[in-house]
Amino acid sequence: MKPTVDVNEANYKEVVEKDGLVLVDWWAPWCGPCRVFGPTYEKVAGRHPDVTFAKVNTEEEQALAASFQIMSIPTLMILRDKILLFSQPGALPEAALEELIQKARDLDMDKVRAEVAAAEAEEKGKSKGETRAQA
Repeated sequence: MKPTVDVNEANYKEVVEKDGLVLVDWWAPWCGPCRVFGPTYEKVAGRHPDVTFAKVNTEEEQALAASFQIMSIPTLMILRDKILLFSQPGALPEAALEELIQKARDLDMDKVRAEVAAAEAEEKGKSKGETRAQA
């Protein structure tokens, strides 16, 4: 069995929007750096059976790639408990990928959720303030 999951519009929510650690590799067959990163991603995936390693072929899933504003590939996203922790274009060496996974595992998600909630509250406050200032 392959250690990665191919993602499309039909299964995206089921594969990616779940609790736990989820990595998403946005790639295309014609992309040289993607072909270099692919085997590394597969190798690391094989060592972490408790983590979901998803792959999105941007050629086949252009609407999905557009909805996530993927501008260059490969792009790696890391989510934990449905919260985006990392999103960066470029092929990573194996050690850097392992380090990112460990950092994502080590995060205090209660603290991250509190920070997200505070940022969202601040955004709402700003937009209300702008509305009053414009009125």
